[in-house]
Amino acid sequence: MSTSAPSSQKTPPRRWWRRLWRVLVVGSLGALLAAVLLDRLFPLRLPAPDTGSTVVLAKDGTPLRAFADSDGVWRYPTSAGQVSPLYLKALLAYEDRAFYRHPGVNPLALARAAWGVLRHGRAVSGGSTLTMQVARIVMPMPHTVTGKVVQIFRALQLEAHLSKAQILDIYLNHAPFGGPIEGVEAASWAYLGKPARQLSHAEAALLAVLPQSPSTFRPDRHAEAARRARDKVLKRMQDEGLWSAAEVADARLEPVAARSLRSPLDAALLAERLHREQPGERRIVTTIDANLQRAVEDRVSEYLSRMPPRTSAAVLVVDNATLETRIYVGTAEFADPRRLGHVDMVRAPRSPGSTLKPFLYGLALDDGLITSQSLLVDAPQDFGGYRPANFDEAFRGPVSVAQALQQSLNVPAVDVLDRVGPNRFVARLANGGIDLRFPSGGSPSLAVILGGASTRLEELVGAYSAFANSGVAGTPRYTTAQPAQPRRLLSPGAAWIIRDILSSNPADVTGAPLDGSLTAQSAIAWKTGTSYGYRDAWAIGVTDDWTFGVWIGRPDGTPSPGQYGAVTALPLMFNVASMLPNTHANPRSPRPASVSAVDICWPLGGLAGSTSPALCRDRRTAWTLDGAVPPTFPERDVSAWMGGLVTLRVDAHQRRLSATCHGAGEHAVTLARWPALATPWLASADAAASALPPLAPGCEPDSLEVANPIRIAGISDGAVLRAAPHSDAPLSITLRALGTVEQVQWLVDGRLQGSSSGAAPMRVALPQAGMHQITALADHGAFAHMSLSVLPPLVSPALGPRSRLTTP
Repeated sequence: MSTSAPSSQKTPPRRWWRRLWRVLVVGSLGALLAAVLLDRLFPLRLPAPDTGSTVVLAKDGTPLRAFADSDGVWRYPTSAGQVSPLYLKALLAYEDRAFYRHPGVNPLALARAAWGVLRHGRAVSGGSTLTMQVARIVMPMPHTVTGKVVQIFRALQLEAHLSKAQILDIYLNHAPFGGPIEGVEAASWAYLGKPARQLSHAEAALLAVLPQSPSTFRPDRHAEAARRARDKVLKRMQDEGLWSAAEVADARLEPVAARSLRSPLDAALLAERLHREQPGERRIVTTIDANLQRAVEDRVSEYLSRMPPRTSAAVLVVDNATLETRIYVGTAEFADPRRLGHVDMVRAPRSPGSTLKPFLYGLALDDGLITSQSLLVDAPQDFGGYRPANFDEAFRGPVSVAQALQQSLNVPAVDVLDRVGPNRFVARLANGGIDLRFPSGGSPSLAVILGGASTRLEELVGAYSAFANSGVAGTPRYTTAQPAQPRRLLSPGAAWIIRDILSSNPADVTGAPLDGSLTAQSAIAWKTGTSYGYRDAWAIGVTDDWTFGVWIGRPDGTPSPGQYGAVTALPLMFNVASMLPNTHANPRSPRPASVSAVDICWPLGGLAGSTSPALCRDRRTAWTLDGAVPPTFPERDVSAWMGGLVTLRVDAHQRRLSATCHGAGEHAVTLARWPALATPWLASADAAASALPPLAPGCEPDSLEVANPIRIAGISDGAVLRAAPHSDAPLSITLRALGTVEQVQWLVDGRLQGSSSGAAPMRVALPQAGMHQITALADHGAFAHMSLSVLPPLVSPALGPRSRLTTP
């Protein structure tokens, strides 16, 4: 008799599965609840995207300067789309082939790592996924069993909260690469000098393995260890068929760079400026050309090595087509405290010297006051108590507008400004982007055209770009997001004429010691400037493609005697110009229809075709604007000395008849009078043609007699002088101007020596041997000339020239 187990002891299959299902569900819910609870109790602390280090980049992505974070870390923001696909392939193949398939933890890899430890007593293969490495990066933890458990938990957290792309980007930006370097982009620039998007096979393999042991594999310290680690990655790529044997063979031949680790420091002051203006930005892309920037910085450093101590410099180069800045050198040597290298001289207010003169003459053209060849007078003049002199203290007499601008003559510029109006001129400059700054309590005056205010190099360069852009100035742009702010400064015609004048000025002018021919630079329109006391030397240039400016001086404002624009800044400007490419992106516009060439006559200034040949003493071809042919400026404060076109009554002997006087053969004559202050410089024929006829006998004196020439007393015309033997004092003589009670200016060989009042004595120095011409010029235009000769000092056979005698 058989027995069987009672039916109550057997569990039906469906009930067993139901119980298992309950356990799984409850367990899963419990695990999920525990995971949520742990996630809330121990939240992830991800690196914020808007904190940390900042990198300022050139236009092509080259780092110009990196600003470390509070921990001193260099990190250049990047993403998977901005790095080389070769690097991404090497990284994932070597570190985590299943990255896109696992949930943050790869059980097979962990099991393989654990088996290796049990079998060999040490780790022979890594079990960490890329996500687990990111977990350790964002939240460092010890290399213990507990640490590994926490790492796994954090990896699962990362996968729950972030996408694979976000996790990968954290690795690309925060993986350690040795020293203060974090992230593949910073590592690529620091070790390889190139962006991560341009990595070769060998470089991609090197950077893929470097975070495994940054201190061991650093190529700048352990090049051979780095090479072996790189080759291990290359072998893995070939074994898995990801790279061909030929590609790997070529990569193995590539040496490991032993580049010293350093932070980039190009356009340092611009980078600092933009970082200060955009403190929240971590990646600032500028318009700078990295290669040109480095080349010009080197050129400036070499050039200033020959300058006086503490001299600094600034260079700014702007693309005329876009107004984007390609070169920004704010200091000669950023790290040199003696040169105050931390001071940005591109934006420091300084006296502009004569660099504003082109805008003045352009405005006068627009106002119809002048043509390019209008007659101006470079002679001592008094403008309400203001008596300007030229930089070289010499005067040239009658000059054209073009000559006055090219030679940067001061008196003609002040004369034109007096007629345009200082306030109006300053307002027009402000409209064009030059915001002049005056001393405390100061206001626009005639001195502004000679540097009596301050401006910045960036403002000058932006305004000078108007000469390449049909009179429209703009603000130099340092990032593509910055607006150019175009502003009308001059009419297209005025801008064209001024640029033609400036580009016609030969570059080997007196005081510009440039070596060799500058034929290649003939298209450059340039202007120099020097501030009072040799504190600032300027040179600004314009071509079709570029506008560039150079400032040289001392940032603390102390003088640099003998260093002025043409001698100091101009050579460097031409050096910089020779380094710039010809882009042909902004070809010069043809001559505007508003500009035409006409012949005019001096001294009256009218059209040659409308002027009698007898009155046309000097015929010149001038650029005119909108058909305006203005006459020569009327003289100021010279009521007796009549200027311009003068009609007189004369007798048969060509003697002048006064108002109530009559004579035989009475008739009218017309004279073309030169400005009174120009007469000392006239040729004898021009002076005779302009001279007043003598008064006829018996006629009452008229007011014109007041302007008769004065006489120099104290020495005879044609005298020959010699310094006293053995005297160290320069030869000097005492003279007087007779025939006037006005102020008299004394000139020796065209150079102002001083002034006297009426017949007061004037001491004139004659230190050089040779012929000299002395001129006494009264304010009302009367003048007197005399010539004399100074012989060399006597030479004693025993003592030599001008030796000192000593007492025994």
